[in-house]
Amino acid sequence: MTLQQWCFSYRGRLGRRDFWIWQIVWLLTMTALFTLAGNDLLDTQTAAFCVVCLLWPASAVLVKRLHDRNKRGYWALLLVVAWILLAGNWGVLGTAWHSGLGRFVPALIFIAMLCELGLLSGSAGENRYGRAAQPVRYFGKRSVEKSPYQ
Repeated sequence: MTLQQWCFSYRGRLGRRDFWIWQIVWLLTMTALFTLAGNDLLDTQTAAFCVVCLLWPASAVLVKRLHDRNKRGYWALLLVVAWILLAGNWGVLGTAWHSGLGRFVPALIFIAMLCELGLLSGSAGENRYGRAAQPVRYFGKRSVEKSPYQ
């Protein structure tokens, strides 16, 4: 898989290693953006634009990882639901609603998705989304050794 396919394509499957590499890149990028914006070294609108630009690659990585687990990409919408619940003003409904819908349910979704995507291995062999996950080639083409049987 090429770097462009890794970041921008929703087709295929992605292994755990490349999923975790994306998570680290995303976390470092978000940390840098919010740190720079918080210290007035970067305009807030520019930081927000960068965050929006990262939505496509983030969703592509999530969908391909779900495909590796033999699940539809629509399962990634659970994370959108978790963010909406986390951002909601549930305090107006009482503390039970605030704790349950505002904190517990999103935490449960995040933990379940993290276990599903980051800890469990993909389905063995080919599934309905293609052949087994191939590692991402981050630095262009690698030399491929030819088999003596070809």
